Amino acid sequence: MQVGVLTVPLGDQSLADALSYLDSIGVDAVELGCGGFPGDDHLPREQYLDDEDAQAELQDLLDEHRMTVSALATHNNPLHPEEERASEADTELREAIRLADQLDVDAVTCFSGLPAGGPNDEVPNWITAPWPSEHADAHEYQWEVATDYWGDLADHAAHHDVDVAIEMHPNMLVYEPRGMLKLREATNDHVGANFDPSHLYWQGIDVTEAIRLLGEEDAIHHFHAKDTKVYDSEAREKGVLDTTAYTDEPNRSWLFRSIGYGHDESHWKDVVSTLRMVGYDGTLSIEHEDSLTSAREGLEKAVDVLDRAVFETQPGDAYWAE
Repeated sequence: MQVGVLTVPLGDQSLADALSYLDSIGVDAVELGCGGFPGDDHLPREQYLDDEDAQAELQDLLDEHRMTVSALATHNNPLHPEEERASEADTELREAIRLADQLDVDAVTCFSGLPAGGPNDEVPNWITAPWPSEHADAHEYQWEVATDYWGDLADHAAHHDVDVAIEMHPNMLVYEPRGMLKLREATNDHVGANFDPSHLYWQGIDVTEAIRLLGEEDAIHHFHAKDTKVYDSEAREKGVLDTTAYTDEPNRSWLFRSIGYGHDESHWKDVVSTLRMVGYDGTLSIEHEDSLTSAREGLEKAVDVLDRAVFETQPGDAYWAE
């Protein structure tokens, strides 16, 4: 397994400087944003797509710092009811898949997207209950839209032999493991999860059970190492569907936290062990979104915990069982 970093928090410095810093703290891999919400500070698609010289320079820079690329990131909403926004997101995603193929990168991380609740609506609508019945109807409509779009996108990914790793994210159509499997079943095996446990913790989902569920279907294509802390004093009063601003930390039911500040090291060792049990031996890509500390401190503390948690070697023979 490798410890990696999504480099977005280091976007104020050049890729060369970011790689030098990450190399110095023991990071093995990077996930590079190339569009959508992550931006493209370190990998502008227009600069690298179809340009073999630029791609060779990128590879030389990665080799200099002993880095691999675990994934390209372009999180956006290709199912947005506003046609222009959906088209932009679709272009970003399709071009990211092409670029990943050219760079010999296995996966592109993204969101499933979220449609409106009906063909005449203008705003994406996250449905969380089947009643009143128009909500159930809206949810059915959304899955029809998603299945149509993702069926074609999955064919594009298969053509380039690149996995599409969808982050299960509330306010998107796919936000939990069974929805992830539903979309995968409706498309192909190139569609799977960018398994980010931070969004599952606050929903009350057992992360290791979710890893087993998706792992049984070989549906984990990438992994985000990000923690969440639920603050019971707030959650007891208003639950976890919390619209309080992320920067109003004392009044939120939960916060994204650096690795080890939501769940202890033993839990993360259990996560790593479960990933290995289901056959995932790839990168744990740290995504820093902890508003209580700086990016560098958050990254360094996360690397410190994961360094002790990840397995660096392949399993040996179980001689004691012979």
